[in-house]
Amino acid sequence: MHRPMYFVLQRWFSMGLLKGSASFVRFSVEGDLPENPLDFVADRVMSFAFRDIDDTYDEYSIGWVSINNMFDAKFKFASYIVGDYVTLTLRIDERRVSPAILKKCIQKEEERIKEEKQIPKIGRAMKVEIKERIRSELLRKSVPIPSIFDVCWGMSNSTLLFFSTNKKMQAVLEDFFKESFGLMIKQQIPYVVAESLISEENQANLELITPGVFV
Repeated sequence: MHRPMYFVLQRWFSMGLLKGSASFVRFSVEGDLPENPLDFVADRVMSFAFRDIDDTYDEYSIGWVSINNMFDAKFKFASYIVGDYVTLTLRIDERRVSPAILKKCIQKEEERIKEEKQIPKIGRAMKVEIKERIRSELLRKSVPIPSIFDVCWGMSNSTLLFFSTNKKMQAVLEDFFKESFGLMIKQQIPYVVAESLISEENQANLELITPGVFV
């Protein structure tokens, strides 16, 4: 017997989403899972689990972590399987340099070099070298900034909830989900949902629908 969605969401909301209003986007998962879906998901989740970059010079890292703890990428403390649902958090760490700080440090270095070499102006090639060098140095000193986005995937009904309405992050999820599981996800806009609910003979009527304004 499949667990109703509200039981899963009730458990999930208690993990932090009740702190404020929850906004999510619904996707349909396109494609078929292998014969042993749980084993397949377990293998793919671990293969694409988050890799920490705090002790490296890498600029970017993306992967799956536990929804209970963003530092748990091995899922030691909580399972991501809840009935027929897979609940995960997509974590992205990225090193960033403030444009204002970068500009300041570049100008400071240019002034130092001009004074050291006793030249009135710096050539284009040297400017490019200075910019790249300063940017690399600042990135190495910066702490990666984490971002986390919750995901709830219903395997029995091929539906996925993504708790972010940011268009850029939705595109990131689409690419990473396909890379992780080999499955496409498609946003369920009202038209698509209606298409899947009504009979084939009535689907032609959808084309006759026009936008309306409710005052």
